[in-house]
Amino acid sequence: MTSNITVSLGTHTISVQHGTSVIEQRYHVAGTGPVCVVHPGGPGIGWDYLRMPDLERRMTMVYVEPVGTGASGRLADPRGYDLGLYTHFLHAVVEHLDLPEVMVLGHSHGGFVAQRYALDHPDRVASLVLYDTSPVTGEVFWSTAVDNMERYARRHEADHPEVAGYVAGLTGRTAPSDDEGATEVLRRIAPAYFHDYWGHEADFAVGRDALRMYAAPAWGEGPAFDVREELPAITAPTLVLVGDDDFICGVRWARMIHEAVPGSRLAVLDETGHLGHIESPGKFTAAVSAFLATVGEVAV
Repeated sequence: MTSNITVSLGTHTISVQHGTSVIEQRYHVAGTGPVCVVHPGGPGIGWDYLRMPDLERRMTMVYVEPVGTGASGRLADPRGYDLGLYTHFLHAVVEHLDLPEVMVLGHSHGGFVAQRYALDHPDRVASLVLYDTSPVTGEVFWSTAVDNMERYARRHEADHPEVAGYVAGLTGRTAPSDDEGATEVLRRIAPAYFHDYWGHEADFAVGRDALRMYAAPAWGEGPAFDVREELPAITAPTLVLVGDDDFICGVRWARMIHEAVPGSRLAVLDETGHLGHIESPGKFTAAVSAFLATVGEVAV
């Protein structure tokens, strides 16, 4: 169980030593209750899209603004944006909060960071929510995502001809080198991250417009992510949460995590894509709240 020690609300910036450099790390605090540290996806997606107002009524949500994004610092060499970097800065935030342990929630690429953090710092993780993520990347992971995107394009191109360019947007064949261009590409292909964007465009457009992409982190170097053999070592109570129509980090990958992490729970949100907290907020909040109740964090 995490502590209810008060964490100051608002936006905060800390200075983190990284090699011979000192880099600013920004984070944002909202809500009340036990502390949950949240890492967004990407690499390179701004934190704003992951705001979870329903959970803020039950938890103190600490949203990390990853290095290379927003007002956080930048690396001199963009090749340095790798999993070790993000894990290091996540730990700096947890250490700065000065709590014995916290809940950690990671979405998509942020789920890679959360898995690595739970393995490297098990004593600091009270509970873990792995949201629309995977234990592995590599050739099979990406080819599956591309196949799913191609199917999505074929399904919708008659009514929405612009989806013909979605595969190129996903694979980086149209990737720009500046933040504005990267954001435009992400927002353009964003409907594929929903189960039914076109049927609820008026509701989801705000979430689409909250997406912001920063170009430099995409140039990071490092091996393909793969913690499958390590996952049985995770000791924190774990919820694996996934949308049933998530084209990129879908049920196949969620089940791999669930089957490997001892005692983990699996929650599949029906008729939901990669952004369940936006598309199915009621289902999303209910799943997280039920999990937290079982581990003594909050009451349902």
